[in-house]
Amino acid sequence: MTLRALIARLSAVAALTLVTLVPGPAQAEEPIPPFYQAPATLPASNGDLIRSENLDILINPSKLFGVRSTATRVLYRSTDRTGAPMAVSGSVIVPEKAWAGPGRRPVIGYAVGTQGIGDSCAPSRLFSELLEYESIFMSGLLARGYAIAMTDYEGLGTAGPHTYMDRKSQGHAVLDIVRAAQRLPGSGLSTANPVAFYGYSQGGAGAASAAELAGSYAPELKVRGTVAGAVPADLRALPGAIDGSLYSEFTWYAIAGLSASYDLDITTYLNADGKEMFEQMQDNCVFDLFGSAFTQSSDYTADGASLGQLIEREPFRTMIDDQRIGRIRPSAPVLVTHSLLDDVVPHRVGKQMVRDWCDRGATVRLSTNATPLHVGGMLNNATEVYGFLEARFAGLPAASSCWRL
Repeated sequence: MTLRALIARLSAVAALTLVTLVPGPAQAEEPIPPFYQAPATLPASNGDLIRSENLDILINPSKLFGVRSTATRVLYRSTDRTGAPMAVSGSVIVPEKAWAGPGRRPVIGYAVGTQGIGDSCAPSRLFSELLEYESIFMSGLLARGYAIAMTDYEGLGTAGPHTYMDRKSQGHAVLDIVRAAQRLPGSGLSTANPVAFYGYSQGGAGAASAAELAGSYAPELKVRGTVAGAVPADLRALPGAIDGSLYSEFTWYAIAGLSASYDLDITTYLNADGKEMFEQMQDNCVFDLFGSAFTQSSDYTADGASLGQLIEREPFRTMIDDQRIGRIRPSAPVLVTHSLLDDVVPHRVGKQMVRDWCDRGATVRLSTNATPLHVGGMLNNATEVYGFLEARFAGLPAASSCWRL
């Protein structure tokens, strides 16, 4: 797919996206639907299915372009940061047309970008209730015959808080949704199918983490490669980049998610306005960010410190450092895309992650572009994925940028 064609697709749904997803005042979070409620006893193994049901996609760009597929909503077992078992929801989408490429149909462990932190933001719910923006980018992968296994991540849809930007939790959820897809009756998938990971922004972190953890956590998966765009590999850089900007709320998502993962009461660090903001934010989805746009984090903390200053103190310093991506060598080639003009995740963060991987002997290529802004960089990531994955599934050697970094 060309960049022009992808832009045309985006513009075709842009008006609907804005009308549908930009919310009014925050609404009370509804009870968790029965499908997303975990049983008292979880299955024995990570990736085991708890339950599944047919998933009707309300707005399906793939069908608009002649790609018929079978979609299934799943609840499966995974593990959190500490290794404790948990139930995670997600979606498995398999093209109906028989795979025509070499070997078996590839499975893409699709790590979604920022959805929000409320349960109603779960992609497996948005598919059938609103427009899941990632479906625009998924359509090209489905058109090539790839199956997609997309996780909702920990606590997004299921009980408990969404541990936004927790490296291990996100990586585990991506790896286990692939396992769940391979165990889903009628999917035609098994451990014999080759695997790749794909994601951008939060999804880039999820895909990159899966690439790092696959060798130890899911060694049976036949991982062929990863495409990760605008990876927030070092969260220390984010407050300075987006505090006071349109994306101010994203830093609070991260603090909220990680505080939940580490069982830390963040409200003790907030003033009255901060506690009110934090409470209202719990049900927010990504497009609710407009309500907190251009606010300064220092206006919400108990002592007037900014989030950038707060995360330099303990226990936040260790908590944030634990999320650093780049310290474990991926076992398969990785393509990293990043815009020099990214206004959310600075380009230097992605470049340093690539350097860290290179120092550990990884095969990784950094593709730098100059497409404006963080949102614009999604277009490059979504168009470069096809050639990279086709080459990996064909068994061709991968190029590396390590020699020039």
